[in-house]
Amino acid sequence: MTNLSLTLSVAFFFVSGLSMAAQSGNPSAGTWSGVIINNNCSADEAFAEAAKCTEKDVPGAKFVLYDDTTRQMYLLDPQGPAMGHLGDSMTATGTLEGETIHLTSLKLHTAIGLAVGQKAPAFSAPDQFGRQQTLDTLKGPKGTVLLFFRSADW
Repeated sequence: MTNLSLTLSVAFFFVSGLSMAAQSGNPSAGTWSGVIINNNCSADEAFAEAAKCTEKDVPGAKFVLYDDTTRQMYLLDPQGPAMGHLGDSMTATGTLEGETIHLTSLKLHTAIGLAVGQKAPAFSAPDQFGRQQTLDTLKGPKGTVLLFFRSADW
């Protein structure tokens, strides 16, 4: 075998190996939050909270976790932990491989936000004009009321 053909053979196997590695996807561990829906609807329908997304007993439908922040839908594996949770806000923990979350746990959101009377944590965030705001800069003479909302809800 000549040097040129040996070099080409090594290059071919190297490139093939990279291509196969890229196709297999590298699973990554993490946590994702969203709503349990069936895969009978699109991300646009899920975002609009279409009733068909939480229909029960849809033949062939699978449970997915829909993240309305990124508008991503993740197939859940195994499916069992999602049973009985259509429309519920959940947190999934596991590994993501492609668009499938291989679950290690699935937990129901039981509370969102602070409890009544609980002190807000210190924070710093830009307002709609780009100015940094903190709990102190927002404090009024009778206290502070903070309202957070998604602009997509308009």
